[in-house]
Amino acid sequence: MSFNFDDTPSRQGTYSFKWQKYEGQDVIPAWVADTEFRCAQPILDALAAKVDHGNLGYVLPAQYQPAIEAVQRWLKEKHNWEIDADWLVWTPGVVPGFNIACKAYCEPGDKVMVQTPNYPPLLAAPKINGLERVDIGTVEVDGRPTLDFAELETQAADPKCKLLILCNPMNPVGSVLSQDEINRIAELCQTHNVKLCSDEIHCDLILDETVSHIPAGRVEALKDISVTLMAASKTFNVAGLGASFAIIPDRQIRQQFTQAAAGHMPWVNLLGLVATEAAFTQCDDWHQQMLSYLRGNQKRVVEAINAIDGLKVHASQATFLAWVDASGLDVPNVQTWAENRGVGPSPGIDFLAPDHFRINFGCSRSMLDAILTRLAGN
Repeated sequence: MSFNFDDTPSRQGTYSFKWQKYEGQDVIPAWVADTEFRCAQPILDALAAKVDHGNLGYVLPAQYQPAIEAVQRWLKEKHNWEIDADWLVWTPGVVPGFNIACKAYCEPGDKVMVQTPNYPPLLAAPKINGLERVDIGTVEVDGRPTLDFAELETQAADPKCKLLILCNPMNPVGSVLSQDEINRIAELCQTHNVKLCSDEIHCDLILDETVSHIPAGRVEALKDISVTLMAASKTFNVAGLGASFAIIPDRQIRQQFTQAAAGHMPWVNLLGLVATEAAFTQCDDWHQQMLSYLRGNQKRVVEAINAIDGLKVHASQATFLAWVDASGLDVPNVQTWAENRGVGPSPGIDFLAPDHFRINFGCSRSMLDAILTRLAGN
Protein backbone atom coordinates (compact mmCIF):
# COMPACT_ATOMS: atom_id res chain seq x y z
CA MET A 1 0.00 0.00 0.00
CA SER A 2 1.19 3.51 -0.83
CA PHE A 3 0.73 6.34 1.67
CA ASN A 4 0.33 10.01 0.81
CA PHE A 5 2.45 12.12 3.15
CA ASP A 6 1.62 15.23 1.13
CA ASP A 7 -1.97 15.00 2.40
CA THR A 8 -1.66 16.44 5.90
CA PRO A 9 -4.69 17.52 7.93
CA SER A 10 -4.95 21.20 8.81
CA ARG A 11 -4.13 21.90 12.45
CA GLN A 12 -5.55 25.41 12.41
CA GLY A 13 -8.05 25.73 15.24
CA THR A 14 -7.09 22.39 16.81
CA TYR A 15 -5.21 23.95 19.75
CA SER A 16 -2.04 22.28 18.54
CA PHE A 17 0.87 23.35 20.74
CA LYS A 18 3.01 23.94 17.67
CA TRP A 19 0.45 26.07 15.85
CA GLN A 20 -0.85 28.04 18.85
CA LYS A 21 2.49 29.81 19.31
CA TYR A 22 2.08 31.89 16.16
CA GLU A 23 -1.71 32.02 16.03
CA GLY A 24 -2.87 35.09 14.14
CA GLN A 25 0.60 35.79 12.73
CA ASP A 26 1.96 35.15 9.26
CA VAL A 27 4.60 32.77 10.63
CA ILE A 28 4.85 29.08 9.70
CA PRO A 29 5.53 27.04 12.85
CA ALA A 30 8.55 24.77 12.40
CA TRP A 31 9.56 24.19 15.98
CA VAL A 32 8.07 21.53 18.33
CA ALA A 33 9.16 17.99 17.47
CA ASP A 34 5.91 16.51 16.28
CA THR A 35 5.09 15.95 12.62
CA GLU A 36 2.26 17.24 10.47
CA PHE A 37 1.52 13.75 9.13
CA ARG A 38 -1.79 11.98 9.55
CA CYS A 39 -1.42 8.94 11.81
CA ALA A 40 -1.27 5.55 10.14
CA GLN A 41 -4.77 4.16 9.59
CA PRO A 42 -4.31 1.06 11.82
CA ILE A 43 -3.60 3.39 14.76
CA LEU A 44 -6.71 5.46 14.05
CA ASP A 45 -8.80 2.31 13.63
CA ALA A 46 -7.55 0.86 16.92
CA LEU A 47 -8.33 4.08 18.76
CA ALA A 48 -11.79 4.29 17.19
CA ALA A 49 -12.54 0.70 18.19
CA LYS A 50 -11.57 1.37 21.79
CA VAL A 51 -13.73 4.50 21.91
CA ASP A 52 -16.65 2.69 20.25
CA HIS A 53 -16.49 0.02 22.94
CA GLY A 54 -17.69 2.76 25.25
CA ASN A 55 -15.76 2.13 28.46
CA LEU A 56 -12.51 3.99 29.13
CA GLY A 57 -11.97 2.90 32.73
CA TYR A 58 -8.76 1.99 34.50
CA VAL A 59 -6.28 -0.29 32.72
CA LEU A 60 -2.99 -1.05 34.47
CA PRO A 61 -0.23 -0.79 31.82
CA ALA A 62 1.73 -3.70 33.30
CA GLN A 63 -1.35 -5.89 32.70
CA TYR A 64 -2.01 -4.73 29.12
CA GLN A 65 -0.31 -7.68 27.51
CA PRO A 66 -0.90 -6.70 23.84
CA ALA A 67 1.14 -3.50 24.22
CA ILE A 68 3.90 -5.31 26.10
CA GLU A 69 4.14 -7.95 23.38
CA ALA A 70 4.10 -5.22 20.71
CA VAL A 71 7.10 -3.50 22.30
CA GLN A 72 8.93 -6.82 22.54
CA ARG A 73 8.19 -7.57 18.89
CA TRP A 74 9.33 -4.13 17.70
CA LEU A 75 12.58 -4.16 19.65
CA LYS A 76 13.45 -7.66 18.48
CA GLU A 77 12.70 -7.04 14.81
CA LYS A 78 13.91 -3.44 14.49
CA HIS A 79 16.72 -3.26 17.04
CA ASN A 80 17.86 -6.87 17.53
CA TRP A 81 17.03 -6.63 21.22
CA GLU A 82 15.12 -9.33 23.06
CA ILE A 83 13.75 -7.99 26.31
CA ASP A 84 11.91 -9.61 29.20
CA ALA A 85 8.48 -8.21 29.94
CA ASP A 86 9.62 -7.52 33.51
CA TRP A 87 12.17 -5.00 32.22
CA LEU A 88 9.44 -2.72 30.90
CA VAL A 89 8.28 0.25 32.98
CA TRP A 90 5.56 2.36 31.36
CA THR A 91 5.87 6.14 31.68
CA PRO A 92 3.60 8.96 30.44
CA GLY A 93 6.51 10.46 28.46
CA VAL A 94 10.29 10.35 28.30
CA VAL A 95 10.49 13.69 30.15
CA PRO A 96 9.00 12.16 33.32
CA GLY A 97 11.36 9.24 32.69
CA PHE A 98 14.62 11.16 32.91
CA ASN A 99 13.31 13.29 35.77
CA ILE A 100 12.49 10.12 37.69
CA ALA A 101 16.01 8.85 36.91
CA CYS A 102 17.40 12.00 38.54
CA LYS A 103 15.36 11.28 41.68
CA ALA A 104 16.20 7.59 41.68
CA TYR A 105 19.96 7.66 41.33
CA CYS A 106 21.03 10.99 42.83
CA GLU A 107 20.79 12.86 46.10
CA PRO A 108 20.44 16.65 46.50
CA GLY A 109 23.76 18.29 45.68
CA ASP A 110 24.89 15.55 43.30
CA LYS A 111 25.79 16.31 39.69
CA VAL A 112 24.19 15.11 36.47
CA MET A 113 26.13 15.16 33.21
CA VAL A 114 24.08 16.24 30.20
CA GLN A 115 25.16 16.28 26.58
CA THR A 116 24.77 19.74 25.02
CA PRO A 117 23.26 21.23 22.97
CA ASN A 118 20.10 19.44 23.99
CA TYR A 119 16.40 20.03 24.12
CA PRO A 120 15.08 22.24 26.92
CA PRO A 121 13.25 19.74 29.20
CA LEU A 122 16.34 17.58 29.39
CA LEU A 123 18.55 20.55 30.22
CA ALA A 124 16.11 21.57 32.96
CA ALA A 125 15.86 18.17 34.67
CA PRO A 126 18.86 18.36 37.06
CA LYS A 127 17.87 21.72 38.57
CA ILE A 128 14.24 20.66 38.94
CA ASN A 129 15.46 17.78 41.09
CA GLY A 130 17.89 19.80 43.24
CA LEU A 131 20.96 18.68 41.30
CA GLU A 132 23.79 20.44 39.50
CA ARG A 133 23.98 20.09 35.74
CA VAL A 134 27.38 19.49 34.18
CA ASP A 135 27.43 20.18 30.45
CA ILE A 136 29.25 17.78 28.13
CA GLY A 137 29.65 19.63 24.86
CA THR A 138 29.51 18.46 21.28
CA VAL A 139 32.52 18.45 18.98
CA GLU A 140 32.78 17.87 15.26
CA VAL A 141 34.82 14.87 14.13
CA ASP A 142 35.20 14.34 10.38
CA GLY A 143 32.24 16.63 9.78
CA ARG A 144 29.95 14.78 12.19
CA PRO A 145 28.85 16.14 15.59
CA THR A 146 29.52 13.84 18.52
CA LEU A 147 30.15 13.91 22.26
CA ASP A 148 33.23 15.62 23.64
CA PHE A 149 34.69 12.45 25.13
CA ALA A 150 37.67 14.22 26.65
CA GLU A 151 35.30 16.42 28.66
CA LEU A 152 33.13 13.42 29.55
CA GLU A 153 36.16 11.57 30.90
CA THR A 154 37.21 14.58 33.00
CA GLN A 155 33.76 15.18 34.48
CA ALA A 156 32.89 11.52 35.06
CA ALA A 157 35.89 11.26 37.40
CA ASP A 158 34.15 13.64 39.83
CA PRO A 159 32.55 11.45 42.56
CA LYS A 160 29.64 13.90 42.68
CA CYS A 161 28.69 12.99 39.09
CA LYS A 162 26.26 10.12 39.60
CA LEU A 163 24.28 10.13 36.36
CA LEU A 164 24.80 10.74 32.64
CA ILE A 165 21.75 11.65 30.54
CA LEU A 166 22.19 11.14 26.82
CA CYS A 167 19.94 11.74 23.87
CA ASN A 168 20.64 9.10 21.20
CA PRO A 169 20.00 9.85 18.39
CA MET A 170 21.20 13.27 19.51
CA ASN A 171 18.66 16.10 19.57
CA PRO A 172 19.17 18.59 17.98
CA VAL A 173 22.35 17.63 16.07
CA GLY A 174 20.93 14.31 14.83
CA SER A 175 23.96 12.02 15.21
CA VAL A 176 23.55 8.31 15.97
CA LEU A 177 26.13 7.04 18.42
CA SER A 178 28.39 4.36 16.98
CA GLN A 179 29.36 1.11 18.67
CA ASP A 180 32.82 2.52 19.49
CA GLU A 181 31.25 5.63 21.03
CA ILE A 182 28.82 3.62 23.13
CA ASN A 183 31.63 1.32 24.25
CA ARG A 184 33.58 4.37 25.39
CA ILE A 185 30.56 5.67 27.31
CA ALA A 186 30.15 2.25 28.94
CA GLU A 187 33.82 2.15 29.92
CA LEU A 188 33.66 5.58 31.56
CA CYS A 189 30.38 4.84 33.35
CA GLN A 190 31.71 1.56 34.74
CA THR A 191 35.05 3.03 35.78
CA HIS A 192 33.49 5.93 37.66
CA ASN A 193 30.30 4.31 38.96
CA VAL A 194 28.03 6.50 36.84
CA LYS A 195 24.56 5.37 35.81
CA LEU A 196 23.25 6.10 32.33
CA CYS A 197 19.81 7.32 31.30
CA SER A 198 19.55 7.16 27.49
CA ASP A 199 16.68 9.06 25.85
CA GLU A 200 16.16 7.16 22.59
CA ILE A 201 12.80 8.57 21.52
CA HIS A 202 14.12 9.30 17.99
CA CYS A 203 15.63 5.82 17.51
CA ASP A 204 13.14 4.79 14.82
CA LEU A 205 13.86 7.87 12.72
CA ILE A 206 17.21 6.86 11.21
CA LEU A 207 17.68 8.66 7.89
CA ASP A 208 21.27 7.62 7.13
CA GLU A 209 20.90 4.08 5.81
CA THR A 210 24.58 3.30 6.52
CA VAL A 211 24.08 3.41 10.30
CA SER A 212 21.85 1.62 12.79
CA HIS A 213 20.69 2.47 16.27
CA ILE A 214 22.24 0.66 19.23
CA PRO A 215 19.99 0.67 22.31
CA ALA A 216 21.93 1.34 25.50
CA GLY A 217 20.37 -1.53 27.43
CA ARG A 218 21.29 -4.00 24.69
CA VAL A 219 24.99 -3.39 25.34
CA GLU A 220 26.25 -5.94 27.84
CA ALA A 221 28.50 -3.46 29.63
CA LEU A 222 25.56 -1.08 30.16
CA LYS A 223 22.82 -3.61 30.83
CA ASP A 224 23.06 -3.40 34.62
CA ILE A 225 23.66 0.35 34.95
CA SER A 226 21.26 1.88 32.44
CA VAL A 227 17.73 3.09 31.81
CA THR A 228 16.68 3.21 28.14
CA LEU A 229 13.76 5.50 27.32
CA MET A 230 11.73 4.90 24.15
CA ALA A 231 8.28 5.59 22.69
CA ALA A 232 6.20 5.32 19.54
CA SER A 233 5.28 8.98 19.90
CA LYS A 234 7.79 10.79 17.65
CA THR A 235 7.83 8.19 14.90
CA PHE A 236 4.08 7.63 14.66
CA ASN A 237 2.93 11.13 15.68
CA VAL A 238 0.97 10.07 18.77
CA ALA A 239 2.78 12.29 21.30
CA GLY A 240 -0.52 13.76 22.49
CA LEU A 241 -1.56 10.38 23.91
CA GLY A 242 1.09 10.33 26.64
CA ALA A 243 2.67 6.87 26.35
CA SER A 244 6.31 5.84 26.51
CA PHE A 245 8.39 3.25 28.31
CA ALA A 246 11.64 2.68 30.15
CA ILE A 247 13.57 -0.55 29.68
CA ILE A 248 15.56 -1.39 32.80
CA PRO A 249 17.11 -4.89 32.78
CA ASP A 250 18.68 -4.73 36.25
CA ARG A 251 16.20 -5.50 39.01
CA GLN A 252 17.70 -3.15 41.60
CA ILE A 253 18.02 -0.25 39.14
CA ARG A 254 14.42 -0.89 38.08
CA GLN A 255 13.19 -0.98 41.66
CA GLN A 256 14.91 2.32 42.45
CA PHE A 257 13.23 3.84 39.40
CA THR A 258 9.74 2.61 40.27
CA GLN A 259 10.11 3.66 43.91
CA ALA A 260 11.17 7.17 42.86
CA ALA A 261 8.15 7.34 40.54
CA ALA A 262 5.64 6.16 43.14
CA GLY A 263 3.03 8.81 43.85
CA HIS A 264 4.52 11.21 41.28
CA MET A 265 3.98 9.54 37.93
CA PRO A 266 0.49 8.61 36.67
CA TRP A 267 -0.38 5.53 34.69
CA VAL A 268 0.06 5.66 30.95
CA ASN A 269 -3.06 6.78 29.09
CA LEU A 270 -5.17 3.83 27.91
CA LEU A 271 -5.41 5.21 24.37
CA GLY A 272 -1.65 5.65 24.37
CA LEU A 273 -1.26 1.93 25.07
CA VAL A 274 -3.67 1.10 22.26
CA ALA A 275 -1.81 3.39 19.84
CA THR A 276 1.56 1.89 20.81
CA GLU A 277 0.22 -1.62 20.27
CA ALA A 278 -1.05 -0.76 16.78
CA ALA A 279 2.05 1.22 15.80
CA PHE A 280 4.44 -1.56 16.74
CA THR A 281 2.47 -4.38 15.11
CA GLN A 282 0.58 -3.02 12.07
CA CYS A 283 2.47 -0.01 10.72
CA ASP A 284 5.80 -1.30 9.37
CA ASP A 285 5.06 -0.28 5.77
CA TRP A 286 3.85 3.17 6.81
CA HIS A 287 7.02 3.60 8.87
CA GLN A 288 9.35 2.73 5.98
CA GLN A 289 7.53 5.00 3.55
CA MET A 290 7.57 7.84 6.06
CA LEU A 291 11.35 7.47 6.42
CA SER A 292 11.73 7.63 2.65
CA TYR A 293 9.63 10.78 2.56
CA LEU A 294 11.69 12.37 5.33
CA ARG A 295 14.92 11.57 3.46
CA GLY A 296 13.55 13.50 0.52
CA ASN A 297 12.60 16.39 2.78
CA GLN A 298 16.03 16.42 4.38
CA LYS A 299 17.71 16.61 0.99
CA ARG A 300 15.63 19.70 0.14
CA VAL A 301 16.46 21.30 3.49
CA VAL A 302 20.22 20.79 3.15
CA GLU A 303 20.34 22.08 -0.43
CA ALA A 304 18.13 25.11 0.22
CA ILE A 305 19.57 26.24 3.54
CA ASN A 306 23.19 25.88 2.47
CA ALA A 307 22.36 28.14 -0.47
CA ILE A 308 21.31 30.97 1.90
CA ASP A 309 24.12 33.36 2.83
CA GLY A 310 24.92 33.10 6.52
CA LEU A 311 23.32 29.69 7.11
CA LYS A 312 24.86 26.22 7.27
CA VAL A 313 23.32 22.82 7.95
CA HIS A 314 24.54 19.22 7.75
CA ALA A 315 22.57 16.14 6.75
CA SER A 316 22.01 14.56 10.15
CA GLN A 317 21.92 10.81 10.57
CA ALA A 318 18.52 10.78 12.26
CA THR A 319 15.40 12.72 13.30
CA PHE A 320 13.14 15.03 11.29
CA LEU A 321 14.99 18.03 12.73
CA ALA A 322 17.65 20.19 11.07
CA TRP A 323 20.15 22.01 13.28
CA VAL A 324 20.97 25.22 11.46
CA ASP A 325 24.15 27.20 12.16
CA ALA A 326 23.11 30.83 11.72
CA SER A 327 26.30 32.38 13.12
CA GLY A 328 27.21 33.66 9.67
CA LEU A 329 24.20 35.97 9.55
CA ASP A 330 25.90 38.49 11.84
CA VAL A 331 22.57 39.62 13.33
CA PRO A 332 21.73 40.36 16.98
CA ASN A 333 19.09 37.62 17.23
CA VAL A 334 18.88 34.72 14.75
CA GLN A 335 15.42 33.70 15.98
CA THR A 336 14.05 37.16 15.27
CA TRP A 337 15.69 37.03 11.83
CA ALA A 338 13.81 33.80 11.00
CA GLU A 339 10.51 35.01 12.42
CA ASN A 340 10.78 38.26 10.46
CA ARG A 341 10.97 36.09 7.35
CA GLY A 342 7.78 34.27 8.38
CA VAL A 343 9.26 31.07 9.85
CA GLY A 344 9.13 30.00 13.50
CA PRO A 345 11.93 27.52 14.29
CA SER A 346 12.96 26.29 17.72
CA PRO A 347 15.20 28.97 19.26
CA GLY A 348 18.80 27.84 19.53
CA ILE A 349 19.19 29.71 22.80
CA ASP A 350 16.83 27.19 24.42
CA PHE A 351 19.35 24.49 23.49
CA LEU A 352 22.32 26.56 24.79
CA ALA A 353 23.31 27.60 21.25
CA PRO A 354 21.98 31.13 20.60
CA ASP A 355 23.56 31.36 17.12
CA HIS A 356 21.60 28.31 15.88
CA PHE A 357 17.97 27.39 15.30
CA ARG A 358 16.20 24.07 14.76
CA ILE A 359 13.88 23.44 11.83
CA ASN A 360 11.25 20.68 11.90
CA PHE A 361 10.94 19.14 8.43
CA GLY A 362 8.38 16.50 9.41
CA CYS A 363 5.75 18.08 7.18
CA SER A 364 4.31 18.03 3.67
CA ARG A 365 6.54 19.05 0.76
CA SER A 366 4.34 22.08 0.13
CA MET A 367 4.71 23.30 3.72
CA LEU A 368 8.45 22.63 3.64
CA ASP A 369 8.87 24.49 0.35
CA ALA A 370 7.02 27.47 1.85
CA ILE A 371 9.36 27.41 4.87
CA LEU A 372 12.48 27.26 2.71
CA THR A 373 11.24 29.93 0.31
CA ARG A 374 10.59 32.30 3.20
CA LEU A 375 13.98 31.67 4.76
CA ALA A 376 15.59 32.47 1.42
CA GLY A 377 13.81 35.82 1.47
CA ASN A 378 11.68 35.08 -1.59
